[in-house]
Amino acid sequence: MARQKPDPLQIELKRFLRKHPDTDVMELLIADLPGVLRGKRIRRKEFAKTFSDGFCLPGGTVLIDSIGDVIDGIPWSADDGDPDINARIVPGSLAPVPWAQRPAAQALYRFYTRNGEPFFADPRRVLERAAEPLQKMGLRIVMATELEFYLLDAKADRPTARVSRVPGIGRPQPGPQVYNPDDLWDIENFLNDLNDVCEAQNIPAGTTTSEFAPGQFEINLEHVDNPVLACDHGVLLKRAIKAVARQHGFVACFMAKPFEEDSGSGLHIHMSLVDKNGKNYFSQGKENMASPPFSARLRHAIGGLAKTMAEGTAIFAPNANSYRRLRPEMFAPVEPNWGANHRNVALRVPVSDEKNLRFEHRTSGADANPYLVTSAILAGVHYGLKNKCDPGRMVEEGEVITLKRKIPNRWDDAIDKFSRSKIFPQYLGEEYCRIYALHRRDESRRFHNIVSNADFDWYMRAV
Repeated sequence: MARQKPDPLQIELKRFLRKHPDTDVMELLIADLPGVLRGKRIRRKEFAKTFSDGFCLPGGTVLIDSIGDVIDGIPWSADDGDPDINARIVPGSLAPVPWAQRPAAQALYRFYTRNGEPFFADPRRVLERAAEPLQKMGLRIVMATELEFYLLDAKADRPTARVSRVPGIGRPQPGPQVYNPDDLWDIENFLNDLNDVCEAQNIPAGTTTSEFAPGQFEINLEHVDNPVLACDHGVLLKRAIKAVARQHGFVACFMAKPFEEDSGSGLHIHMSLVDKNGKNYFSQGKENMASPPFSARLRHAIGGLAKTMAEGTAIFAPNANSYRRLRPEMFAPVEPNWGANHRNVALRVPVSDEKNLRFEHRTSGADANPYLVTSAILAGVHYGLKNKCDPGRMVEEGEVITLKRKIPNRWDDAIDKFSRSKIFPQYLGEEYCRIYALHRRDESRRFHNIVSNADFDWYMRAV
């Protein structure tokens, strides 16, 4: 009789519990369509069965909106009874939760249909599908995310950035103070604890910088050759930042534009492709005297990204607040331009040698879902390579450019362009694209129906 192979998930669980024997509770997490982590908690007695047999949750968990409400008119919602679907733990995702008061763990999970196929609306599946055309070309996708965010004062009665004080005076430090190392020393305890959390949870966090506004920071993640894992790192880093910030009296804010006159926060994606021989697919090698030494392949990839950027803006800027960031005077892209070593463009080619040649996609806000952003980027890259798309003239290093708004700057306009796209359904799936447009349009309708304080400030007395 053949000996049954041990279950890798059970082995992972046993190893974890040997290292963390007092763990009593575990959070199970998945990113929904807006990128919010959803799930549930289980107790110690449920660990083994959950890891061996999986569990059930409503498939609509990944289709609820930003405030956790269901959307009328789409499947897997209240209209059709909110049906359950099978869920399984993602191998390798089990990690401790260092900020918990009692020993706790967390793990990611994903959805499957009754016949064992990945669920079409799971953002992980959307990304896997979008990556397949490049993978069929024998290419590995190497990427990392950069997340910008604000630290706010948790005790303030309105959103207030955590601003360093002038020593000996006590008044707030004026100016953006970009790249000021003293701003990082002022939050040293927060950063130290965050680094410890990232080490414990295998989140490869790297460089931290003080960004172009008071209380704004950026943390970079290391490159990995698995786009789904890179996006796992992105959502888990955001969660860790929020948790550690709470412990230090801050609120970590990942809104794209929390303050009208200060810089918005972006989600920047750095990406390269590697062929089956381990060579950078975008590089032309040393014989090219260009700096960086890129080939026509990089031009074509960027051409595809430029062509699809307007119709992908509904993914890169998924919320009402996202469009307050897309202003030309705020270091945010407003047209699908490209250039080497230039931060006013949407598609930047950083300084690099032929081995590390990559592009940086700068359009997305920090509020975007990294799985879907990466899916849209991969679609643009493959489309550009397949059709040899011309990106147009490159913005030269140091060039002063006059920006022309060619990216939608209003939510409904972006949704309209996305819903008319002929390209994205080929990569993300027709049904998912249809549901995504309905989902975002419904949230837009409800958001814009709210009567805000601005309505009274502008119109109550004047009209």
